[in-house]
Amino acid sequence: MNQQQIPVILVALLALGLAMGCKETPDTRDDDALKWAEGRIWYQIFPERFRNGDPSNDPTPEEVPEADLEPGWQIHPWTSDWYLLQPWERKRSSYFYDVVYTRRYGGDLIGVIEKLDYLKSLGVEGIYFNPIFEAPSLHKYDAASYHHIDDNFGPDPVGDKARIAAARETEDPSTWIWTKADSTFLRLIQEAHKRGIKVVIDGVFNHSGTQFFAFQDILKNGKNSPYLDWYDILSWDDPETPENEFDYKAWWGVKSLPEFAEDENGLKEGPRKYIFAITRRWMDPNGDGNPADGVDGWRLDVTEEVSPVFWREWYAYVKSINPAAITISEIWGDASEWVKDRRIDGTMNYLFAKAVVRFFIDKKLAIPSQEFARRLQDILDKYGANAYLLWNLMDSHDTDRLPSMIINPDREYDRMCDPRQNPDYDVRKPTKAERRVQKQIAAFQMTFVGAPMIYYGDEAGMWGADDPDDRKPMVWPEMTFDVEKTHPLGKPRPADENGFDQELFRFYQKIIRIRKDHPVLRYGRYAVLSRVSQGDVFAFKRWDETAEVLALFNRGETETRVVLSRGDLRFSQYRDAWTGEKVNAGEQKLPAVIPAKGFRILVGGR
Repeated sequence: MNQQQIPVILVALLALGLAMGCKETPDTRDDDALKWAEGRIWYQIFPERFRNGDPSNDPTPEEVPEADLEPGWQIHPWTSDWYLLQPWERKRSSYFYDVVYTRRYGGDLIGVIEKLDYLKSLGVEGIYFNPIFEAPSLHKYDAASYHHIDDNFGPDPVGDKARIAAARETEDPSTWIWTKADSTFLRLIQEAHKRGIKVVIDGVFNHSGTQFFAFQDILKNGKNSPYLDWYDILSWDDPETPENEFDYKAWWGVKSLPEFAEDENGLKEGPRKYIFAITRRWMDPNGDGNPADGVDGWRLDVTEEVSPVFWREWYAYVKSINPAAITISEIWGDASEWVKDRRIDGTMNYLFAKAVVRFFIDKKLAIPSQEFARRLQDILDKYGANAYLLWNLMDSHDTDRLPSMIINPDREYDRMCDPRQNPDYDVRKPTKAERRVQKQIAAFQMTFVGAPMIYYGDEAGMWGADDPDDRKPMVWPEMTFDVEKTHPLGKPRPADENGFDQELFRFYQKIIRIRKDHPVLRYGRYAVLSRVSQGDVFAFKRWDETAEVLALFNRGETETRVVLSRGDLRFSQYRDAWTGEKVNAGEQKLPAVIPAKGFRILVGGR
């Protein structure tokens, strides 16, 4: 997404699009500040489940809410059968979903640093981190602080707690110290940047957790707290009654997530100033005015639940620190007006994911190629040149994983996607045929307009239902994992071998390499090849002044032959980017066979 006006389409190229009987994308954006983010390949990391680089910093039972209800609680075995309850869990309940949220696997930022070369070898160009700030939960959306990294993600949790206690920090940045966990994150940024990998972090500015320092002060000092106007307090406790009447506004009524207070200007002055201060802290950590040592942008949680007034001011503040920083919203629908109003640069493109599911995955609810083309074009029309910044994801920490979507077709996106909502939801491992669909979709991500995003582990073979099953510990090639044979509802299921899928990883490496080897797939214009986009076939072209890519997809069960004609072609010879085979366009016609559940990527150029 973006803040710029859509550039004027060149007359000659417009004429070409009309001749092809299809619409096309406009030129790329009319400024260069975010050129780096156009078409970039992103990788989402859920820190607690990615890599345990230092077991000495693992959370203790005292740090985990409700762990005291499970006598003998321990850090969970990384390679165990996901649904299998451990002895300490069974002491509390025999129902998986009663105990899973007290699990901790020990993932940390040290582990991420250890695996930056893995990400580089995959072809990743940017990391989006789920929250990394101090918080008691496994997901960290219940922050206790935004000016410190979670101490369990760094090398010295005990020492960091002591340092913070001694510092007696307030909301004033001049009182803030740097912990070892903070320094570890700054080292991660430095190491990522050395490898050409950008870093974006989660900004959760709608609410905090109950352990947040300002909320804790209210609990301690009541109406005398200096942070009283940071939250909407609905009622106070009456000491004369046995009940505790203290109540406050919370995100969707979830009392572990008290909302920051707002007025007509957005967030009230206290939380607003604090958020502006932590924004600068992480964007320019050493305060020298050069943001090279800071984060490269923000992903903004529940964006629509904070006033647009705040976002306009915050957006301008971000750009004053670093004009090249990117801001990405969590808006599941159309966010184009937010972009035009300069509140954000882009969004997680769930509209893209929904359209792809309907075309490539669904059976009874499948849409024809013409409708698929229309839905994609609608996205491009709404965002114009800013579509090159959209994060084209398929899955995330808030959905079931892509392979499990393929196993369980014909549902509304992100609905009926775990065994609690849907007892018939199939939790098994995908078959080879289902992996072919995953590969086809990955190829589509890497050729379409926008910035493709991979959820951690999809490239390694991971599968899983919606939260919590989409947050399994990452599978690594050097680890041996237990067979997954337990069902969360006690139902029978196959015994599935689990582990790093080398063949799938190599596929992702190669399809990413094809994208990176052909800049036209990152920056080029787009138009549907309407003459061949019929039935189970969807085809489009990407082009610039010197190159053209023809991307052909066949969702059918049998291979199909198409013929591209003169109006579709700019060159007389093309090369199959996957196989290296040369394909000649004899008499200005180019025949192509598309495999069943497969694709062709044909590259032509001067």
